[in-house]
Amino acid sequence: MRSKVRINIATALTLLVFIVVFVVPFYLVVNNAVKSREEAAALDLTMPTSFHLVENLQEVFAARDYMLVTALFNSTVLTVASVTGMVIVAAMVGFVLQRRRSRINGLVNAAVLMGLIVPPAVVPTIWVLQSIGLFKTLPGLILVEITFGISFCVLLFRAFMSTVPRELDEAAIIDGCGPLRLFFQVILPLLKPTVVTVIVVQSVAVFNDFVHPLYFLPGEENATVQLTLYNFMSQFSTQWNLLFMNILLITIPPLIVFLFFNRQIVAGMTSGAVKG
Repeated sequence: MRSKVRINIATALTLLVFIVVFVVPFYLVVNNAVKSREEAAALDLTMPTSFHLVENLQEVFAARDYMLVTALFNSTVLTVASVTGMVIVAAMVGFVLQRRRSRINGLVNAAVLMGLIVPPAVVPTIWVLQSIGLFKTLPGLILVEITFGISFCVLLFRAFMSTVPRELDEAAIIDGCGPLRLFFQVILPLLKPTVVTVIVVQSVAVFNDFVHPLYFLPGEENATVQLTLYNFMSQFSTQWNLLFMNILLITIPPLIVFLFFNRQIVAGMTSGAVKG
């Protein structure tokens, strides 16, 4: 009886924390996004006296010569290119680390772990990008995103590779498969759960990235969606209704991705946790 009471209390507390941490902030954003500028300035949870959904949407899209449209295009290109690079490179590295034992494996594993632990250095990274002529360019930022996100992806792919039987490799080699054909036609299709997980998690991370575009891709023509939040903020005043509408617009795509691929994310994160 006492155990059931404790479980009910724990469930109620968990639900309360979920509401406070997730539901209330999201309601605050949606509620203030449809208010007038005067009502949104109060930053409260009261319902609006009149709805301004269409007007706020038009102002957000038209701000600074339709900067949000340009930012959506830039963020889409950045996300697709970065995640594609992460999937291909990390899958190859995880395959090699799991299948081929060599003296440099320990060094590579240490480098992967350092990529998760060591914080990014802004000034040296800018110097490197300037040296190769990629500073303030989208390809340069794509390389930065791949570099900072690949360690996590390698760990996921390596863990899942332990569940793929080595006999498949041997059978494919006997049938005449070379290294590239073995990887792309035999191994990579079997990594689908982890591929989906990496695509979803890293797509959201890159799409919502604020710091890297701010440092490595300055300029209005290079703006990404997160940087458009500055359109409605200034030193002396903030258009809270338009700011919340902008936040809502750039939050919807990652939210939809998580809702549709939630099960695949869990399956990919837990793959390889049992078999060693």
